[in-house]
This record gives sequence, C-alpha cells and structure tokens, in this order.
Amino acid sequence: MRKSLQTLGLSLFIVVALIIIAIGLLPGMNPWISVVMAAVLLAVPLINKWTTSRRFVAWRDDLSVGIGSIDDDHKKLLTLINNLQTAVYYPTGEAFERQALKELVDYTKYHFDREERMMRENDYADYEPHKRQHEAMIAKVTGFMDAYEKDRDSTVEELTGFLKGWLIQHIAGTDQKYSGYLQSRGVK
Repeated sequence: MRKSLQTLGLSLFIVVALIIIAIGLLPGMNPWISVVMAAVLLAVPLINKWTTSRRFVAWRDDLSVGIGSIDDDHKKLLTLINNLQTAVYYPTGEAFERQALKELVDYTKYHFDREERMMRENDYADYEPHKRQHEAMIAKVTGFMDAYEKDRDSTVEELTGFLKGWLIQHIAGTDQKYSGYLQSRGVK
C-alpha cells in the first residue's frame, strides 16, 4: 500500500507541476513561475536517482576475500538483495516480492553451507564462532519471514535493511578474517 501511495503522490506532483508550468506560460502571467517549476520538475529524476542509489548495495573491491567462488557468491547475494530492494520500493507485485525474498534466503543458506564446508575442510580455527554467526542470522531472518506473513509491507522493508547491513558488515569484517588463512591453504 505504501508503495502505491508514493507512486500516486509522485504522479500527482508531476501533473500539478505541468499545470503550473502551463498556467505560467499564459499571456499576462509571470513566466518565471514556469521556469522555476520546470527546473524543479527536471530535478525530480536526479533526486530520484540519488535517493535510489542509496537504497541499493554495490560490490566494492575492498569486500573481496580473495577466493573467487566466495566473492562470486557475495556478488550474487548483493544482486539478490537489490532485487528484493526493487520489490520493496517499486510496485512490482507481491509475487515478485515473494520470489525475490525466497531466492535471497535460499541462496544465503547455500552460500553459508559452501563457506562453512571450506572452513571445515581446511581446519579453520574460528569455524564454530563463524558458523554461529550464520546460524544467528538465519534465525533472525526466519523471525522476519514469520512476521512477513502477518504484515508484509512493514516487515519487508525492515528485513531488507537488516540484510543489507548484516551482509556488508559480515563480508567486510568476519569473512575477511578467514581470507588469508584459506588462501594460505591453497583455496583460490
């Protein structure tokens, strides 16, 4: 519902701005009103681009752990988060939103399994604490999923924010700790 109201509000603003521009161009009216409103109207896409770019996450080289398969997983997770973010901020429909959420949760579990297997196979000393972080995150997401079934609109925004923050923090912090060790064991 919130997304629909935002879209309606933006549409109404554009219509009103166009009307004000047209009125300002009528004989006897001040043309500066049209110029100012046209400038405001032209700024809308730039403002939208700026605010939209802040909602999405992008891969940065400093997030690399130096292990190709893990970096590829992390990049895919960021893409899946962005897909969910698209569903949250644009009226894409409940089916797209649910599919984006399911793909993200499923791929997160797949990635955690792969990462944990690499740590186990290479006798990584901090495997258990790392695994507990994964388990805590999955438990938190499971709680969000339960809440999502009761209140889709407010829960999905909170879930998306949590996932973005948690994943970036986890990759930039905890995952960097195993990077050197696994690479020294020949994991590329």
